[in-house]
Amino acid sequence: MAKLGKRTKAAREAFAGKDNLSIKEAVALIKSNAHAKFDETLEIAMNLGVDPRHADQMVRGVVALPNGTGKTVRVAVFARGAKADEAQAAGADIVGAEDLMETIQSGKIEFDRCIATPDMMPLVGRLGKVLGPRNLMPNPKVGTVTMDVATAVAAAKGGEVQFKVEKAGVIHGGIGKVSFSEDKLVENVRAFVDAVSKARPAGAKGTYLKKVSLSSTMGPGVSLDVASASGN
Repeated sequence: MAKLGKRTKAAREAFAGKDNLSIKEAVALIKSNAHAKFDETLEIAMNLGVDPRHADQMVRGVVALPNGTGKTVRVAVFARGAKADEAQAAGADIVGAEDLMETIQSGKIEFDRCIATPDMMPLVGRLGKVLGPRNLMPNPKVGTVTMDVATAVAAAKGGEVQFKVEKAGVIHGGIGKVSFSEDKLVENVRAFVDAVSKARPAGAKGTYLKKVSLSSTMGPGVSLDVASASGN
């Protein structure tokens, strides 16, 4: 077994026996024990009482974090003509049609969000096997298939985060940088949890929010008091 470094050991000791914390307590603990040489991301994991194999238990959506993610988001847009011009003016990093499709098919994916106008979806649909597994497929439910490409690009650049439940019923998300103030991180956590709570599907039975945990990129995780996190 690999020997633990001093920082890792100290962090684990600091987290030992601490469970079901309030958001503020958890954020303070994580911030004080994040010692990586880079600005770590505050990450959230939510265990939900759903089985996403059933269509009526799928959870997906989007949330505009009040304080952004602290991450530079690269946006690709499938559009032609005036809409392509709008996307470029709004700050899209990559804009194209068949040329962009060919670039993606070649394995070159240099973006974090993909947006498309509705008329481009037959073209984009050919990329389902490439974009789908990476959660990059444009979808009208989260506002990435739209004629209002300028607003969609601005939202993506401004800290909008998409979420989608995984097979095991877990949602993961990066919701800010550890360098953010405690208050800003607390606001982001509350916004994310609130958005997932509101996205509860009709087919969900029993307890919906089973567990909510926070961690930094390199640090241990700590569980939150679910009732407190969900505002109940």
